[in-house]
Amino acid sequence: MSEIVALVLPFFGMIFIGAFVARLTRQPVEALGWMNFFIIYLALPALFIQLLSRTPLEDLANWRFILGAVAATYCVFFLMFAIAWVRTRDLRATTIQSLAASYGNIGYMGPGIALLAFGPEAAVPVALIFCFENAVHFAMTPFLMAVADRSRQSFGSVAVDVLRKIALHPFIIASAIGVALAWLQYSPPLPLETLIDFFARAAAPCALFAMGVTIALRPLKRAPVELLPITLFKLVIHPAICYAILTAIGGFPPMWIYTAVLLAALPTATNVFVIAQQYEVWIERASASVLVTTIVSIATLTLILYAIKSGLLPVDPWS
Repeated sequence: MSEIVALVLPFFGMIFIGAFVARLTRQPVEALGWMNFFIIYLALPALFIQLLSRTPLEDLANWRFILGAVAATYCVFFLMFAIAWVRTRDLRATTIQSLAASYGNIGYMGPGIALLAFGPEAAVPVALIFCFENAVHFAMTPFLMAVADRSRQSFGSVAVDVLRKIALHPFIIASAIGVALAWLQYSPPLPLETLIDFFARAAAPCALFAMGVTIALRPLKRAPVELLPITLFKLVIHPAICYAILTAIGGFPPMWIYTAVLLAALPTATNVFVIAQQYEVWIERASASVLVTTIVSIATLTLILYAIKSGLLPVDPWS
C-alpha cells in the first residue's frame, strides 16, 4: 500500500501545491494564460508525439480497444444524461452534467499517472483513449448544444465547427504527427529529439500545477445536489463499466485494460468547466464538479491502483 501512496502522492501533491501558491499569492486566473498555452500547444503535444512515434504501427490500429473504451465512457454519459434530463428538462445543462460524469482528466493527469504506474507499455492505450474520446466529446457537445438552441447555428455550420475543432486541436495534430513518424519509422535528429523530450517531461508537472491553481481560484461556494451522482458515476461507475466491457471483449494485454480502467477513474476534466463557460451554462456547478471529484479521487484512485497492483482485478473475470 505504501508503494501506491508513493505513486499517487506526487500527482495530488503537485495539484495542492498549485492551489496553495494560488491562494498565497492571489494572482488573477488570467495569469495562467501563458502556462496553459505552453501545456496545450507545446508540452502535451510533444508528449504525444514522443509516445506515438515509438510505438509499432499495428498497436495503433486496435479498433476493438478503441470502441470498447469509448463505449464505456458513453454508457456513463447517457446514463447521467437520462437522470439529469428527467430532473431538469434542460438540454444544455444536461449536456454539461453528462460531460462532468464521463469526461475524465485524461489530458492533464492521464499520461503522467498511467506511465508512472505501468511504465512505457501504457503509452499506446493512453494515446488511443485520449485521441478518440476527445474527438467524440468535441463532436457530441456542439451537436447537442445546437439541438438545444437551433436558432443560433445551422446544421451545416455546426458540422463545420465540429470538424474544425477535431482537425485543428493541438493534441489531435500531435497524435497524427506521432502516428506518421511511427509509420515512416523516422527518428528525429538528436537535437530535435532532445527538445521534444524537454517539452514532454514538463507536461505532467506543469499541467497538474496549473490544475491546482485553477481549482483554487474557483472555490466551491455551495455543494449542488447533482454532485453526488456525478462523483459516483465518474469515480466508481465509469471505471467499473470500462473494466466490464474490455474484459468481456478480451484479447488485450493486461496493462491496456488496467490503463483504460485507471483513466476512466480520473476526476472530471477541467475542460468541462471551459465548455460550460463557452456555452454560458452550469458554470459554477461545473467548477464544483472538477473540485469535488479531484478531492474524492485521492481515495478512489488509491484504491483502484491497490486493486490492480494486488491482483484483485483479474484480466479475465468471466472465465
